[in-house]
Amino acid sequence: MPTKGIPHRSAGGGSQSRDRDPREAVDIILPPTPTDSTIQVALIGNPNAGKTTMFNALTGAHQHVGNWPGVTVEKKVGFRHHKGLTFRFIDLPGTYSLTAYTTEELVVRDFLFSDPPDVIVQVVDASNLERNLYLTVQLIELGVPLVLALNMYDELLDQGLDVNADLLGTLLGCKAVPTIGSKGHGIGQLLRAIQETASHSKDETAQSRKIKVNYGRECEAAIAALSQKIEQKADLNIPSRWLAVRILEGDNDATVRLTPDLLNDPEFHEILNHQTDLLNRLYPEGVEDIITDRRYGFIAGALKETIIRSGPIKRRELSEKIDNVLTHNLFGMPMFLLFLWLMFQGTFTFGALPMEWIEIGVGWIGNFLTGLLPAGPLQELLVDGVVGGVGGVLVFLPNIMILFFGISILEDSGYMARAAFLMDRLMHSLGLHGKSFIPLIMGFGCSVPAIMATRTLESRRDRLLTILITPLMSCSARLPVYILFAGTFFPNHAGNIIFGIYIFGVVMAIGAGKLFSMTLFRAQGAPFVMELPPYRLPTFWTTVRHMWDRASEYLKKMGTVILAASVIVWFLGAFPRIGEQAPNPDDSYIGAIGKSISPVLEPLGFNWQMGVALATGLVAKEVVISTLGVIYGVEDDAEVGGTEALSSALKNSGLTPLSALAFMLFVLIYTPCIAAIVAIWRETGSIGWTSFSVGYQTTFAWIIAFIAVKIGSIFWV
Repeated sequence: MPTKGIPHRSAGGGSQSRDRDPREAVDIILPPTPTDSTIQVALIGNPNAGKTTMFNALTGAHQHVGNWPGVTVEKKVGFRHHKGLTFRFIDLPGTYSLTAYTTEELVVRDFLFSDPPDVIVQVVDASNLERNLYLTVQLIELGVPLVLALNMYDELLDQGLDVNADLLGTLLGCKAVPTIGSKGHGIGQLLRAIQETASHSKDETAQSRKIKVNYGRECEAAIAALSQKIEQKADLNIPSRWLAVRILEGDNDATVRLTPDLLNDPEFHEILNHQTDLLNRLYPEGVEDIITDRRYGFIAGALKETIIRSGPIKRRELSEKIDNVLTHNLFGMPMFLLFLWLMFQGTFTFGALPMEWIEIGVGWIGNFLTGLLPAGPLQELLVDGVVGGVGGVLVFLPNIMILFFGISILEDSGYMARAAFLMDRLMHSLGLHGKSFIPLIMGFGCSVPAIMATRTLESRRDRLLTILITPLMSCSARLPVYILFAGTFFPNHAGNIIFGIYIFGVVMAIGAGKLFSMTLFRAQGAPFVMELPPYRLPTFWTTVRHMWDRASEYLKKMGTVILAASVIVWFLGAFPRIGEQAPNPDDSYIGAIGKSISPVLEPLGFNWQMGVALATGLVAKEVVISTLGVIYGVEDDAEVGGTEALSSALKNSGLTPLSALAFMLFVLIYTPCIAAIVAIWRETGSIGWTSFSVGYQTTFAWIIAFIAVKIGSIFWV
């Protein structure tokens, strides 16, 4: 049955748009004071259902959208005014069910129980209705005011299927609205459905309680007995039937929610034990399996009545054909490495020209300030400290943007989930599964969100092990260091060198994970089936927006962390003054600091300037570049760009290609930035694990750099 607001295929196979609902303009506003006209709406849905995209469409907020499970870890809030009402949308973590096995499920359940919204909008992947509606059934059992957003409806049509949304909503006891969140289709109808659902009285919205799954005579008898006892002894906001079902499924978190009187009631425990023993004898496979089967049976019946074959299948067949190549046992991994190689080659190649433009601009600013200000500390501070430090890092912005553009395409197309699938077998050797590879891949962008993404892993063991190895993945902050040193000492092979560094980081992460799994974490990880969403063509503006969101964080560092660090490094290098003149670098405060740590780094071929850069790199890895620029006193010149001048200074400092390679390896492996260290502490909740992470990475960095120097000196001519 065609539904208004969504393009439908005609009988001849073409497409037409009926009563199209383009996205309305949205004003981004400050959170208003709650009033009677404010409707609080919680967005819930399976991972990959387009929930965050729908949140963006409803609020205009620019949130990151990834195409793998667990991208939304924390709730986000957005607002929209519509026809005199204010809608307050809360984007909850993606979850497959309301059980208590994962962090996301617990976050969602706690929110629904502690701060019940006026309406729950479940964002459903219309092309995977059977899987998505399992969560719907659990929400129905909660008796919540529910609206279904049948999202990505165009993908359902591409499968040659259609759905009678009105009938499906009737069967489930809620409103169902077809939508295409990425295009803004169906948003108006969805807002009307939310408003109508919120305006119903409690008795009217409670009609969803009349829709229930029949779990069979024996299970229903047990549910009824437990429900009756719960209602007698407990005054809860949670439906007694839902609580009884969860207790029979063995949900300990549900049991904890009972009142002390009920928990200490011998009669309740007698009923529970009797019913549980009876069901276990009747169903040796387990009560939870019976309940699950009944739910899927209910879903299958609803879909049988509402799904309509409307045309030939397209998208799924295409995804399967592409997967035959990209996830092939033999060709899959080489293809993945090829994509990474192309991404890093493009980062270096296409970023060269805009780098030159920025260098010229930075050089012009340096020359302007030199001519404007009299010689002295102020001129040195602005030219050498601010322009030389911050400008020396700013020139790498094009490379960072190109890298993020490539990563966004891999994420939004659905290929990143395939990368995790390809790595699944290898991750199993570490006692992990492919899902753990997702934080590792995210580490290519930034270690902090990658470490936070480990919350999606089911066990603490898996989270700890993944957190320990994630910083070994080369984050984007290290990229400027690679570009500078690879471009200076390996100008004809810079792209290949950078690609090799990144791959070595992956190898190091896997090696460290294997070592830790054999020593610190011997127990095997929990099994997990990796979901492979269909391929989607990334939209240009969405990809650009993701690129800019990440690049803007890089720019923010320029005016905060990097600026402050550059000024501090300049001060340490400019004092103590000799009359009106700055001291020689060796005689400055920073020289004294560098010489104090140089004995540890001399076996690696590093001079004291590189040691200071590594020390300041603890603040942020970009500071390594700004520190070197300030220490070497590189004055940006319009004719000789700052990067070129710094490259020349590095060559003249006595560094060799071998020591430069060892330096890049050290930067790859050693302690991440302070923000990453804080993230490790917050996620592990342990000073011990945080200290161990910092210690082992620094130790590994020294050992690997030392080995590289010693082995390289044998073959390097």
